[in-house]
Amino acid sequence: MPKILLVDDNDIFRGALGMTLEQMGYEVVQADNGKTALDLQRDQPADVLLTDLIMPEKEGLEIIQEFRRRYPAVVTIAMSAGGRMHTRDLLKAAKQLGASQTLAKPFTRDDLAGALAIALGQRPG
Repeated sequence: MPKILLVDDNDIFRGALGMTLEQMGYEVVQADNGKTALDLQRDQPADVLLTDLIMPEKEGLEIIQEFRRRYPAVVTIAMSAGGRMHTRDLLKAAKQLGASQTLAKPFTRDDLAGALAIALGQRPG
């Protein structure tokens, strides 16, 4: 099963999502910001980057660009609830920068499973 690097600054959300991913059979490494995510990827390479877009240190759009440059084989899924910008605009920007899939928060377990399946080249469901 692919290894997922989960990046979100909300500890409660990240913890719950990490447990969900583990229940789905994925190995999960968690980071609370983009700087930590880059350090973890160097030390514990993941196959999938699942990142929030609005965070301190390095925002998700910056992380996506950095991963695309340094780790082009890593599949990226962006997620966001919005914030300063409309969620749709942020997720569209993430797609333009290289995210394979996007998820608007809140999303369901089925939404997550479908996005992961598509990003990993599998049939959803």
